[in-house]
Formats: sequence, structure tokens, C-alpha cells
Amino acid sequence: MTDVDVPVLIVGGGGAGLTASMLLSTLGVESLLVSASPGTSILPKAHLLNQRTMETLRELGLDETIYASGCPPRHMTHSGWYAGFAGDHPDAGRRIAELESWGAAGSTPEWAAASPQRPTNLPQIRLEPHLRRRAEELAGPDRVRFHHELREFTQDADGVSATVLDKDTGQEYRVRARYLLGCDGGRTVGRILGIRAEGMRDVARMVSLHITADLSAWAKDPHVLIRWLWLPEAGVMGTLVPMGPERWGPESEEWVFHLNYGADDARALDDESVVADMRTALGIGDHPVRIHIISRWSLEGIVAERFRDGRVFLLGDAAHRHPPTGGLGLNSAVQDAHNLAWKLAAVITGQAGEALLDTYETERRPVTSTNVQRALDNALNHLATNNLISGSGSGWAHMGRLWSGEPRDAEFARAVRRAIAGQSMEFNEQNIECGFIYDSAAVVPDGSPAPDNPDPIRIHHPTARPGHPLPHAWLEDWHGTRLPVMDLVGPGRWLLVAGEDGQAWIGAAAQAAAALGVPLDAVRIGHLDGDYRDPRSTWTRLRGHGADGAVLIRPDRVVAWRSPGTADDPYAALKPALHHLLAR
Repeated sequence: MTDVDVPVLIVGGGGAGLTASMLLSTLGVESLLVSASPGTSILPKAHLLNQRTMETLRELGLDETIYASGCPPRHMTHSGWYAGFAGDHPDAGRRIAELESWGAAGSTPEWAAASPQRPTNLPQIRLEPHLRRRAEELAGPDRVRFHHELREFTQDADGVSATVLDKDTGQEYRVRARYLLGCDGGRTVGRILGIRAEGMRDVARMVSLHITADLSAWAKDPHVLIRWLWLPEAGVMGTLVPMGPERWGPESEEWVFHLNYGADDARALDDESVVADMRTALGIGDHPVRIHIISRWSLEGIVAERFRDGRVFLLGDAAHRHPPTGGLGLNSAVQDAHNLAWKLAAVITGQAGEALLDTYETERRPVTSTNVQRALDNALNHLATNNLISGSGSGWAHMGRLWSGEPRDAEFARAVRRAIAGQSMEFNEQNIECGFIYDSAAVVPDGSPAPDNPDPIRIHHPTARPGHPLPHAWLEDWHGTRLPVMDLVGPGRWLLVAGEDGQAWIGAAAQAAAALGVPLDAVRIGHLDGDYRDPRSTWTRLRGHGADGAVLIRPDRVVAWRSPGTADDPYAALKPALHHLLAR
């Protein structure tokens, strides 16, 4: 195997690494991805893909492929809580409560207004092959190397020198890169750098069973994606999630069942005991089940103490690990790559100064720290709800208090249902998923206050205020073709959006692009005038400036700068803003 000289070395072939590879390719930056694993994930693991992640996959030409492979919206509008699953008891599988989830699969007005993309559900075991194929298409198959293990690396003032082992041939080769991205789940890169992780560990011991089984006789409610099962006989809570692949809902061929064990429970380490516990808990007796894999993991929420060390950056699980509650882990990993890729490209091509790369940690670490805490809070609320039930009794007689209708059970039943309703913090966390805000040198504040928000978890206020993601609006060109405003942002390109009377800003943008060598497009959007029409006045309502004002959008579709109106010299106002944003 010959040595390689490449601008970016990516270590790890999961969601973060493959997304980084694809994005860098679309930006014209060559990279080499190496992964010690022989292939993509063999575990279902993460499965929920939120709207911001689907926007990135749209940008990469993958959204329709993912939607076609994933769960149909009708099978993921709700989450449900049940008393058991199957068995001889007449109340086995009785639904206790359900919550509308992910904006009823993106169909509610609030979620439809947030993005042109709806959320979907596709387990990582089936997502990653799509990502890998696309990465190989864009970068070339020889630039995506699985079963190649990073053995060691060193840094100097100009780059990173790494040794990689081809595990198929046993040969080592050298890689020289300007930058290294650690996307390996923290297994190698962070350890070599001595970067510690901070947070909560060993919150619970979990065992997950990936199975093939026909559960359609008991899996009620085809609109429910995740089933939280309180198991009266076992006195524990389990979670059952369909995994497709051809059919979804109750007809799903594959499932994942999660069980939690105490830290000192030896049964968790024995496969036969775990399978027996699954059958008992689900109440399915000797019903045919094929076990694909049993995985054991600790529920934890941790964040790396730093995301950058010289020319090395940590992304995804190498930088932060989340409980699965809320589905924030994989989505955060994709958004890490989306934040960093354009900055690397700008620095490598000479458009930006090296200091721009400092804004990766400044922007992403606070957001992912919030996401980790949210995931922990989601998980802890589930555990508290389970303790509320099991802490005051066990068995079917106790469970029956939830639906007895007896006055003496009313307070207990209400407390349980209130705790379940509180889980909207997980299943309706729209502002956590869509409303993150960046505060760094790659944003120029305009002095406007953040929107007042009575519930910063569940309520998302789209806005074109600097630091916020580009708000969604449907536009029309003058031929009547409908498109979302996000599609105006080309790969690696800046976009200035002026109001209908903002002709002066269009000229200033052309001057600035020529003077600075920055790929900058400029358009006017208005209800009756401009390059694009705002038929519902959505953009006009969200833009936060007048008819002669403008906003500047970064290549990662984050609002970077805004002018409320015209300026005496628009070019003189725009050029220094770009200088600042690009750390020139």
C-alpha cells in the first residue's frame, strides 16, 4: 500500500465520518477516510433522523433514498406506553397513553413550517450503507477505506503524519494530511491526544436484542413507532422499536428490544438469560424469534473537554456521547460535520484564515452539551416514571390502578399520566432539534434580542437573526417553480438575500465577491418583486429587515450578518463583515 498525501484524513466510518467525507467532496476538497471496522455498522443503534439532518442529506442528494428506505410517516406519528405486550393476562398490551411525536412525523403546522424536510426513521445498520455508497461515488472508492486502522499520528506546524494498517494485507502505510478528523467514537484519536470526557456515566446498564419475529398479533396501534412497555411480571420497563426493512408498523420483520438491568445483575452478561428475560418480559413464550445480535452498553451522557487539538478535530461520538432518548446523537454527529466541512474548505482553498477553524468548537460544543443534557433529562424522566409505578407496587393488580376508575386510584393514575405527558420534552423537542444558536467570531451580531420563548425545548421560533439557522420559506421563481429558500445556498457558497428594494446590496455583493475571491451569490426576494417571489410572505415575516435590507447566509445555512436597511455605501458595509466572518 503506497503512502498518501491528502488535505484531510478522516478516522472513522460512521455517521460523522461518512458525512464529512461527502461534504468535503462536494466542496472540492480531497479526503481519505479510514475505519478499523470491516464495514458499516452491524447494529441498528441510532434510527431517528431529524429535520436538520434530512436537510444535509438533501444537500448531498440522499434524502429521497433515505425516505424510500425509512419508516413511512403513518407509522411514526406517535409514541405509546403499554401494560405489557403479550401473554395470557386479559390486559396484556393495554395502551396506557400515547404522545404525538416529531410533529406527527413532520405534518403539524409548526414542524412543516420549520423545514422542507420531514423527520424519518431508519436504523443506522441500513443508513450507513447508503452513506458509504454516496461517499464512494463522490470521493472515489479508494478514498473510503474500511478495515484500515489508524495506529498512531503526530502533529507539527504544517500538518499531521499518521500510520495506518491495512488489516486485510497486514501492511502499514503513511498518510500526510493538513488536518485530521477524529470520527472514531473516541476509540483512538481522543485517547492519543489525552482528551478527557466529562459528564454522567453508568446511568443504567442496557441490553439490546436485534431480532426477526412476527409480532403483528400483539403490536397494536400502527401509528406508534416506539413502544414503552411496563412489564408487571418482571417489574421493569422495556422498549420495543420496529426496524423494517421492507414492512413497517406492526408488520415489521425486524425489531429491537431494550432491557435495563441493575449494575450488579449478572444476568445481563449471559445471552441465554437475556433471551429468556426478553421472552418473559414480552410474554411471547416460545414464539419463533431469530436473534441477530445482542449488544450491551452503558447509558451515559459525556462531552469531550475540547473539540480541537491543533490540527485535529473531534466529531460525533468522539466528541460527545448521548443516551438514545431524543435521538440526538447521530443527528448531532451529522451537524458537527456540516459545521466544520465548509470551514475546512474555506481555509484549505485560501478563502479564510486559520482562526475560522476555532469557531467549530466555539459553536458546536455548547450545542452538543445542551443536546447531551437534554438526552440525559429525557432518560431520567423515563426512569422516574418507571420508579413512580414500580416504587409503589408491582404485578397486574397494581398496574390496573391506572385504569380502574376508582377514586382511591385517581391521584396515582393522574401522576403517571402527567409524567408521561412530560415526555414531550423528548418527543416534541423541536427547538432543540431545529433552533440551536451559534455565538462565535463566524457570526456578526446585529444587536437584536433573541426571540422571547416561553418553552425553549418545545417551541421553535424561526428567525433570520444572526447565529440562527436559515429559516424555511417556500419561494417561487417567475416561471412558477416552487423551491425552498435553502436550495438557493450552493455547496461552499455564501448567499446574500436582499429585500425587494435591495438592488444596492446585489451590486455590493458582486463587488465583494470579486475583491475577496469569495463564492458569493446574491438574490432579491419579495412578495411582488425580486428574483424570487415570496407567495405567502413567509420570508418577509421572518427576515427581520426592511424592503431595502439584507441578510448574509453562510455555506452551512446559518445567518451570519444582517442589515435592517440600506447603507450609505453597501459595499463598505459588506466587505468588512466578510473579512471578519472569514478571519481574514
